[in-house]
Parts: sequence; C-alpha cells; structure tokens
Amino acid sequence: MNRIERRCLSALILLAVGLLLGCNNHNLPTGTIEKKYYAPGPWPVTVSESTTACDSLRNKCDLYYPTNLGANGFLHPILTWGNGSFGAPKLYDYFLRHMASWGFVVVATEDSMTGPGQTIIDAAKYMAAANQDSTSPFFHKLNVNQIGSFGHSQGAGGAINALLNANGLIKTVLPIELPAQIWGCCLNTANLTSGSIFFVDGSADFISPPEQGNVTGLQSVDAYYQAVPSSVPKLKGTLIGPNHNDIQGQPDCAHASFPCVNGVYGYLGYPTAWFMDQLQGDTYAHGAFINGSGEIFSQTTNWKKVASNIQ
Repeated sequence: MNRIERRCLSALILLAVGLLLGCNNHNLPTGTIEKKYYAPGPWPVTVSESTTACDSLRNKCDLYYPTNLGANGFLHPILTWGNGSFGAPKLYDYFLRHMASWGFVVVATEDSMTGPGQTIIDAAKYMAAANQDSTSPFFHKLNVNQIGSFGHSQGAGGAINALLNANGLIKTVLPIELPAQIWGCCLNTANLTSGSIFFVDGSADFISPPEQGNVTGLQSVDAYYQAVPSSVPKLKGTLIGPNHNDIQGQPDCAHASFPCVNGVYGYLGYPTAWFMDQLQGDTYAHGAFINGSGEIFSQTTNWKKVASNIQ
C-alpha cells in the first residue's frame, strides 16, 4: 500500500469513527454568551434573489436581510458568503437566515466554485453599490465600512482570498471547514496582514483536520492558524462531533449533504458572536474570545483545541 492509499484509508476510518461517535447532544450551547447568539436575533428576515447578476461571472445572488431595513436609523453591516464546491446558498439557508436575524445583510453569490474569492468580493461590491442606488431597498441602509466574508469548504478558502484581495473592503473573515492543502488548496494564511479571522471546524472532518500530522504544508486548521501573523487578531475552535457538511443542517442533518453528524447547531452561537463583535462593536460578544479567559475556552462539552491572541 503506497502513501496515498494509506492516507485515503486513514481518511475513511476517521470518517466512519466520526459518524459513529460524533453525536454530542447536537452541540447545543452551554455558555451564556454562546446561548444568546445561538438564539434567533431580533430582526425578522426576508429572502430574495437579485434581479441582475451580482458578480463578474454573471451569477445572481441570494439575499438574506432584515425585513425592516434601517429601522431606527440602523445601518446594517454586510456579510458576503462563499459556497462549498458545487454548492448553492440554499444548502446553507438555516445558517444564513440566522445571521440575517442579527441585523446583517447577507449576500451569497450562486457561484458554485468560489475558491478564488473574486465572486465573493464582487457580491460585496454589489451590495455597496445598492447602498448608493436610490431605486434599491438597500439605499442608505447599509454600513459599507463594516463588511465580513465567510464560507464553507472551498468557500472558506474563497472567503480568505476575498479578505486578501479586496483592498481593505473586507474587515474580518470566518472560514468554516477550510480544506487542508492536500485537497488542492494553495492558500497561505501567512499572507494575511490585516483584518481578523476565526477558524471553525468539526472534530470528525478529515478534509479539514484540526491538527497537523506528519506531513508538510498547511494540512490542518492549526497549521493555518499558526501561519497567520501574530499582528492579526486570530481565533480557532473545533466543534466536538461535526463532520464536513454539518454547516448545511436545516437545522439537523436530514437535508444536509453527506457527511453530516449533528447539524448546524454548534455553528450558530460563536460565529454570530464573532461578527457581532467585529462588525457591530458588541463588547458582550467580545467576551467570548479573549485569550485564555474568553467563554469559548471553558466550553469543553462542545469545543476543543481553542486558541486566540485576542485581548
């Protein structure tokens, strides 16, 4: 058996073990801060499709946004989403609706190969343009100075590439289940010099393993995290149980792509708190992420391999 065959066999064994042992009470939140942002936010949500192409590949975008846009003069931060390989926003509907319920306008290109990050940037610029269009419902309702990118699998890499290549347009990134370089990703997080980043992965995910084995290159979430310069605010956390596609839960695994163990539950609380902290200046949410003393460090029922340089 050659090295590639051994690696594939090991991956299959890890997948089987993850599916058999991964269930962890659906990753329901245990921390006070996590519980707050796990719950739906105060904004009712509308979902629609853009009437025109929103990116340079002529894809349309799915839009998730507060129904009462701009209520009480609030300017909504923008989140631009990257689908996993061959995916579409509807696969992440529960997760994207949840983010919008916390006051964000989410724009999700229908591009199914978002790795380069350009269509993710294009979608953000599409919304920034809508903010200046007097015929748009988003006219002067958006905070175009507070934009985050996030994505799953290939889209996780695309979201990081968007931060790298958007010339300051994007302020923070949340990559979910970022694939190891062996899967074809050429991303180098050592190139990050600005913004902030929160890596999230599941413990059963062999495509995005939490820790580095005896291999070269950036082959784990920990390796990607360690490569980010210390000058960049960074955080990582591994959910106990989930596999590569739990983020697609609606909310459980019934309508998610294989492999899924628990569903989307664990991905709702701290990722939402991250964007509330980074883009809405929520100091309560910030308390989850402080190095050593942040709430996420003590939530060992659901989270492990947590690291942070955030003060």
